[in-house]
Amino acid sequence: MRQGQNPAKFIETVPQPQRITVAVVTYIPFLTGYYAQSLDVLKVCLGSIWQNTDLPYDLMVFDNASCAEVRTFLTDAHRQGKIQYLILSDKNMGKAGAWNVIFGGAPGEYLAYADADIYFEPGWLKPQIDVLETFPNAGMVTGMPLRTPEQFSTATVTWAEGEAGLAAGVAVDRGQLLPWEDYRTHARSLGHSDDEARKLYDNSADVCLTFKGKRYYIGAGHFQFAAPTRVLRSVLPIPSRRPMGQVRLLDVAINEKGYLRLSTPEWWIRHMGNTVESGQRSAVSIQQSAFSSQTIQRQLNFFQWRPIKKVLLAIYGRIFDIYFRQ
Repeated sequence: MRQGQNPAKFIETVPQPQRITVAVVTYIPFLTGYYAQSLDVLKVCLGSIWQNTDLPYDLMVFDNASCAEVRTFLTDAHRQGKIQYLILSDKNMGKAGAWNVIFGGAPGEYLAYADADIYFEPGWLKPQIDVLETFPNAGMVTGMPLRTPEQFSTATVTWAEGEAGLAAGVAVDRGQLLPWEDYRTHARSLGHSDDEARKLYDNSADVCLTFKGKRYYIGAGHFQFAAPTRVLRSVLPIPSRRPMGQVRLLDVAINEKGYLRLSTPEWWIRHMGNTVESGQRSAVSIQQSAFSSQTIQRQLNFFQWRPIKKVLLAIYGRIFDIYFRQ
């Protein structure tokens, strides 16, 4: 038999989610070998989100069965209010499996996704949301200049070169439009040597469109992108049979649905790989110290101060007993 009434019944409102959900997937099974610096990389990734995001957001982290040290870091960050939604899987569901959970559960109107090895430059989020709100039928936008195979963005090319694009004043260009240094920077983060990168660069080309006086690269990356949540939900479920290697299925599905896939001409994000550069590390260490001070200040709020909280909860318990345990 129930005694008394659940106090939650008397609460008239609940906090509403932010319009944008920022989501990160982590998988760090151990901290040796390839993963030796991965926890540091993750700290830089999340630290750059906390420091450099320029719009209100909620942060969602999906952990794909990482080691204890990583989970301790994540649960501490969640406890401090730095992560709003923390999902801990007891097995590695694969990246696509994590996407299925995130895309289906993110409460925001927009989702800004990133792998756990992405560094976010100051002001990174608004330019990506602006692209989504500027283009009709926008599906994905990545925050860096990116050369991708045209076959995964045929819907974007068709729109840009068709009647709708021409009527909107869209112009399409093809060729070696991405500067070599930009291409080389990203290629090196993927583990390519300069010789390998040069061969890839010389044997491929860019497809760009110009809209309202600004050039965008046609195509997007599955390692970082912003998208309307409704678009991502429209392609669920994404098959997941391996930890990695099926990420192109997202690109294919978005394209087949007819949505546009674009990349910004500016570097708003950077792929770090599995090591941390000194500049990125020092920038985030400064931010983490400032954030900790803010957290401590909030925790000293009068009603969260431990002696006061203890007294008030004791009074609440006594009142409950008087009214409902007679």
